[in-house]
Amino acid sequence: MNDLATAKLNMLQHSFLCLWFGLLGLLPFIGLPFGLVALLLAGRIRRQEKRFWNAAKPYWICGAACAGVGTVFWGGALLFLVRRALLFSTLGSN
Repeated sequence: MNDLATAKLNMLQHSFLCLWFGLLGLLPFIGLPFGLVALLLAGRIRRQEKRFWNAAKPYWICGAACAGVGTVFWGGALLFLVRRALLFSTLGSN
């Protein structure tokens, strides 16, 4: 198989992986690393999409959207919990 066909197949497989990791990124708290991986895959797919037509573009878009929402929401929740824990630990030491 030539390199162009291999690159296109990899782009299609990464589009499906982006969807699955994006959906897993919506899970509470454990989804944060999955969302980050999906966003990294989405960036890689976006670069490859400039060379090839992506037949799995809807999967890529849905995965990137879910990953973005999940990462922002659960990342914000994690930052909120860490901030509250630090606030209570400083109040308890006085």
